[in-house]
Amino acid sequence: MSYLTNFTVETGRAILCEIIKTVNQPENSKTISLAKASAGKEMIAMMQLVFPLVMKIQMEVITNFGFPGTREGLVQFEQLVREIERDDAEISRLRSQIRAIYLPPIAINPVNDVLI
Repeated sequence: MSYLTNFTVETGRAILCEIIKTVNQPENSKTISLAKASAGKEMIAMMQLVFPLVMKIQMEVITNFGFPGTREGLVQFEQLVREIERDDAEISRLRSQIRAIYLPPIAINPVNDVLI
């Protein structure tokens, strides 16, 4: 569990960048694009088809940094990232970039905080 004590902002950035790089590899990008096309703009379909693909990639990447390649390892990684993203705009930006892969954009009226 040394990955928990040795986790820094730089480590978080490196892992998130590696996840983005791996997602964008041609074979992964193609698989994700096909899943997105099948899901359309349906949130439930996106979570059933695209989300598992991205989670699998993340689990594969985090093992290179000492995390277990399991859902528990991914949850631990995400918790660490959430803790530091409040204080680091780059971590927040990278995490948002990953989330945008599997979460379709939602239009919100900023005046009324209402979905449109």
